Amino acid sequence: MILIFKHLFYSNYVGLSVWPFIILKEDALKSDTVLINHEKIHLKQQLELLVVPFYVLYLTEWLLRSLFYLDFYKGYQNISFEREAYYNEHDLSYPQQRRWFSFIKYL
Repeated sequence: MILIFKHLFYSNYVGLSVWPFIILKEDALKSDTVLINHEKIHLKQQLELLVVPFYVLYLTEWLLRSLFYLDFYKGYQNISFEREAYYNEHDLSYPQQRRWFSFIKYL
């Protein structure tokens, strides 16, 4: 299910997955198939980790990588969950064929 919340997003962020929802900054983004696919990959990641552990691992990895790079945005870009989603976002069949725990390859 896709929801629209214009005031939830900071700066240039336009999408967010909070299982089982995809939350977008504006209605026009519903037609952005690459963005929707990216968020669907995150939904798969969240489901396989039973949702709450996903967020714990995501935040922990973001903090550690941000400390390593001394840059919050670079830390975000290098989270294994994000790396998997960005690498595969153009493959629209990826969420259906994705193997469980595929994010581990991107650690």
